[in-house]
Parts: sequence; C-alpha cells; structure tokens
Amino acid sequence: MTGLMVNTLGQRAKAASRLLARASTAQKNAALHAIADGLEHSQAQILAANALDLADGQAAGLSPALLDRMMLNDKRLASIAADTRSVATLPDPVGQEFDGRVLPNGLRIARRRTPLGVLGVIYEARPNVTIDIAALSLKTGNAAILRGGKETLRSNLAMIAVIQAALETSGLPADAVLYIDHTDRALIVELLRLDAYVDMIIPRGGAALHKLCREQATVPVMTGGLGICHLFVDATADQAKAVDIIHNAKTQRPSVCNALDTVLVHRDVAAEFVPQMANRLAGDGVELRADPTALLILERALARSAPSGVQAKTGQSDTWRVTPAGPDDFDQEWMRLVLGIKVVSGLDEALEHIAQHSTSHSDGILTENYTHAMRFVAEVDSAAVFVNASTRFNDGGQLGLGAEVAVSTQKLHARGPMGLQELTTYKWVVFGDGQVRE
Repeated sequence: MTGLMVNTLGQRAKAASRLLARASTAQKNAALHAIADGLEHSQAQILAANALDLADGQAAGLSPALLDRMMLNDKRLASIAADTRSVATLPDPVGQEFDGRVLPNGLRIARRRTPLGVLGVIYEARPNVTIDIAALSLKTGNAAILRGGKETLRSNLAMIAVIQAALETSGLPADAVLYIDHTDRALIVELLRLDAYVDMIIPRGGAALHKLCREQATVPVMTGGLGICHLFVDATADQAKAVDIIHNAKTQRPSVCNALDTVLVHRDVAAEFVPQMANRLAGDGVELRADPTALLILERALARSAPSGVQAKTGQSDTWRVTPAGPDDFDQEWMRLVLGIKVVSGLDEALEHIAQHSTSHSDGILTENYTHAMRFVAEVDSAAVFVNASTRFNDGGQLGLGAEVAVSTQKLHARGPMGLQELTTYKWVVFGDGQVRE
C-alpha cells in the first residue's frame, strides 16, 4: 500500500460518511446486531487468525502481558459481541437538538448534533478495539479508517471482513469502516496528513504514538490515554477505606491508563498509614518506589518486625518489596505492579506535586475534610478528579456513557471518556419566514 492508496481510502471513507449521516437509528442498530451475529458465526475463522498472530508474537518474544492483550478466545469474543449489541441499545445522539429558542425577530434557532465525519484511529495490539471503534463510529454516523498493530493484523482483518459484510447486508456502505492492511509505519504519517478527508485522529497507544501524532498530523488529534495518576492521602482520610481504594486503583488492572502510579501521603499520618498500605499491596506483588521519608518509615517498620538479631534489608522483606525512588520515578506511567510513594507536608505540596507530574488524566484525594476536597477539585486540572474513589472509574462504561472510544486529556471538544456524544459535533439550524438582516 502506498500513500496514494491511503488517499483513496480517505476518498472512499468521506463518500461513505455522507451516506451514513442520513442513516436512521434503526439502520445503524441493525448493522450493529449484524456485526455481533457475524462475530459469533465467524468465531472459528477469527480465532484461527488470532492463533496465528499469537504464535508469531510468541516467536518474536513478546511479553506475556502483551500476548494476553492480543489474545481472543470464546469468552472474549462473546463479550465483544455482547458489547456491540449493547451499543445498539444506547440513545442515538445524532439529530438531537438543544439550546432551541425563538429570537425577537421570529427566527427559530437550535443546535443539532451531527457526526464528526471521518475518524482516523491508530491503535496497537488489541484486536477488540477494531470492533469497539467500528461500533461507536457507526452508532454516531461516522466513517472510520483504522490502523491496528502489526501484531494482530490477521485478527483485525478477519473482524473487518465481518464488519463490512454486516454493513452491506444492512444497506449501509461497506466503506464506512476501512482498514490500512499494510504494516509500513510510513502509512501512519500519510493518514495523519489526510486532512482533505479525515476529520479527527484518535491515537490509542503509548507515549511514542501520541508524540508522533502531535508532531506529524495536519488533522486535529484527540490525545489522551496516557495517565500518570495520583491519589493524595490527607491527614483526615479514613485509612481503612484509603487502603482499599489504593489497592483497587493499583492492582485491579495495572496495565491501563487509569491505574494508579503515585500515592502522596500526608506526613502527619505517614508513619501509621504507609506500612498498612504496603502490607495490603504486598500480597499482589507490588513493588514500591519510595521517596526518602517513606523509605525510612518502611525500613523502620521492617526492623521492628524482624527477628531479634536479624538485620532487615530494604527490598528483601518477605512482606513487601521497596526500593528508593529514582529521579524519574514520579514521571512514570508504570503500566505494571509498581507504585511510587511520596510523603508530603500537606495539601499544598500534594497539589504542587500533581501540577508538576500529572498528565491530567485521573487524580484524586482521600479525605474526610470537605474544604480540602473542594479545594482539590477546584485546583487539580485533570480530565477526571476523584474524592474518596478509585481512579479506575475514569471509564466510559463506569461513568454511565455506555462505552468509550478513548479518554481525552485535552480541553477542546471533549475531555475524559469519549462516548457517543463526544463523537459528534453540532450545527446551528435556523428556520425563518422571510427575515432579512437590516
């Protein structure tokens, strides 16, 4: 595939987007159900393609975590089909009108939700994203050009075949969902510069992908998905609840963008709280990266618990693993069972640390002090701010959106989980009766 062929994909997607824009909700829902049915009917072919991708990944030495993200099985494919049917049950935002009113001159005006047009979505080794993006794009009347990771090319192409067949049987254009089926990374840049046809780029991947998109795109880019997430344990926090929340935020699914990366602990409760937290996390094998104060607290706790005459060594405890925090450790999105710990003097220092190190994704405070909570909410400039809750709730499904295409950390157009409404824009619709401007 060449840049010229990517340009052709753009032309085809743009033409399909115009047809989709006038599709009824019933047509779009029928296509979603047809995709779900197709996934079930084509299960053998999809899983066979996925098995080949996994075999190549194993031969290439991919990590167990990445192989797990790539893997499809009966249960996962059934879940993807169920999620697709669930999107069909969600309200269709296209055509909704808001801010309607009649002006003194008699003009009747309103804003009406419309599709964005064509989405360019670049993602890595997660074949489920192919269906997620297709379903959400179709529901909102958007065409999509997809470019998935080379590691799951066979899996993605098998699912694209299901999607396009379902579109045709539903009377919608098969070009509504297109796929760049060549692994040459230069084609990503071609897509990023396809501003004549593509209306928004959504990258779903690591820091390198987001950097490439920001630097090379002439199409608006919806960045996000990179989370250096914090929780601040205030002096008034309910410590039992705080331990539960931190444990959930770190261990429930450590490889995702809303998983916890750094805990800030008020110095007045650090000596009591930090060992409690470390004990709870130890059972899940979490490695702690501690600042000097937190490290000293943990070393003293180890010494107190060591048998008489035995020197407790940092990092060697059967209870927990702890090492000194390095100079860059508080700027890491760990994506694994590693957690930074820093003891701070209070709310002011916690806010300053978050301002310096957060990626504006998911940050929270654990406190029983209403004033502190409200100040934290006001001053922390993140897409989602939590009070006494896990950062793992920054998710479209968890926040009641039904589904999401990505989590945006930007401030324009959309912020936080991007559900159906966030995949639309609006136009002003004006009805008159012969009015002219004087």
